[in-house]
Amino acid sequence: MKVYEGGRSLDGAVVTVDGAPLDPRYDVRRFSRMGFEWTYEGDGPRQLALALLADHLGDLQRALRLTEGFMQRVVAELDNAWRLTSDEIDSALRQIERGDG
Repeated sequence: MKVYEGGRSLDGAVVTVDGAPLDPRYDVRRFSRMGFEWTYEGDGPRQLALALLADHLGDLQRALRLTEGFMQRVVAELDNAWRLTSDEIDSALRQIERGDG
């Protein structure tokens, strides 16, 4: 099970997966030139949603398809410092795909 964590430092937003920096996946799609953000809906949170889903799912087409709903339902609701597990992401994706929010 992977663990994703985010927080803020003097250098800005920092996001890791199992302690290593999370790839923003600009190679898939660039939503934000400023990198990751969270706690609201917008381009930075959208980039984070894509990066989390691309890493977690390993399926870039599915990640792109689910990015908007995941950004709205999960990333926009994260606190300044946060932690998500693979199981929590799977649970949120099941709800999104069922249309529960």
